Amino acid sequence: MNRALAFKLGAIAVLILLLLIPLTMIDGLISERKRYQSDVLKDIARSSSFNQQITGPILVVPYVKKYWKWITNEKTGERHKEQREERGHLYFLPERFVFDADLTTERRARGIYEALLYHSDSKVSGLFRVPEKLGLGANLDQYRFSTPYLSVGINDIRGIRNDLKLRLNNQTLEFAPGSRAPILGDGVHAMLPMVDSEGGQTLAFSFDLKLQGTEHFSLVPVGRDSRVMMRADWPHPSFFGNFLPSSRDLNDQGFTAEWQTSFFATNLEEILRRCHGEDQCNNLTNRRFGVSFLDPVDQYLKTDRAIKYALLFITLTFATFFLFEILKRLAVHPVQYALVGLALALFYLLLLSLSEHIAFVKAYIISAAACVGLIGFYTSAVLRSWQRGLGFAGLLAALYALLYGLLRAEDYALLMGSLLVFGVLGCTMVLTRQLDWYNVGHSPTQRGGEPGKDEQP
Repeated sequence: MNRALAFKLGAIAVLILLLLIPLTMIDGLISERKRYQSDVLKDIARSSSFNQQITGPILVVPYVKKYWKWITNEKTGERHKEQREERGHLYFLPERFVFDADLTTERRARGIYEALLYHSDSKVSGLFRVPEKLGLGANLDQYRFSTPYLSVGINDIRGIRNDLKLRLNNQTLEFAPGSRAPILGDGVHAMLPMVDSEGGQTLAFSFDLKLQGTEHFSLVPVGRDSRVMMRADWPHPSFFGNFLPSSRDLNDQGFTAEWQTSFFATNLEEILRRCHGEDQCNNLTNRRFGVSFLDPVDQYLKTDRAIKYALLFITLTFATFFLFEILKRLAVHPVQYALVGLALALFYLLLLSLSEHIAFVKAYIISAAACVGLIGFYTSAVLRSWQRGLGFAGLLAALYALLYGLLRAEDYALLMGSLLVFGVLGCTMVLTRQLDWYNVGHSPTQRGGEPGKDEQP
């Protein structure tokens, strides 16, 4: 390889490395704008309500247990019985739990940033079957019970939008703030009539719950038999949690989803039995499922994904530029490479700034068209032919189209990228298969050829 070719390749490599500086700065700007958007979402949620999770209802029966304990006197060694008291709660899960929710979404804007809020209109119903002797068996006489209550855990009670009233059998009872159950955290509760200590009662309950939240809506299927139905006007749901919907229907107007679980799947009775406080009961609130209301067309995410291909994109463009140079016997200065590279880098800045105000697809088309037009016009002079400039612009437009395909086909991005690189390498090998690389960069007289023979455009 002659020195001229080695110098040119080295200069191109250095230019590619130098272009990483503006690309890194643009990537940092994308992250910064993404943080701004996240801060706006948190600020709006702080002013309204955060994501919501519903746990319950759970029937809670406070008790005081009296028992005798042998105590040993440390000085005399004598043993005697001493009566002790232990305070705690009995927890009972519903035999049947039905949750039917209609959800609507609303966009809240602050400047150029938007947050997605949801409003749920839910009907909660089911029944409790109180076990014989409250499940205590022969030890029932050791217990003294206080007024029971129905407890519902709600992540952010600021999101409650209606006057909660509990319908229990034939009675209507008022809910009050606070779950009163440490294992549930924040929420509401309703005081109940005394439960017969002999058990065997059936308590049918129902209440309406209107709730506002942001991003995520989830619940814990607390029933022995739980059935949950959700309908929403959001066409891009993301289901999450320990259980996926047993059936779902998605279309452009929204989605409908249904879950059905049992104690055999959730094992909540065993988990609840092991609960002795808020810290020891994380498994209860973690046995959840729900839906996320997240915008799939996140311009920052897509721009960030696009800039990850920037180095490959610039390398392929420079390789195409270099092929024009050696195949057509043209002299292209490194500064001209640098200007083309800067135009390629500015594409991502244009894409970022435009996508904050218009749809990402339109922003991509406008940014790509601007860069292709500018580079095509510039290379027409550099390559000394408008046909060559037009051809180069066409190849660049094809690369932008392939890049957009990579952004849309997330699951096949690696495959498409590999095929793209392989195709470019194949075209390069075919076009240069008869090229004498030892004489690249020499004048016609140095190659022993006829002057001007290879200078035709």
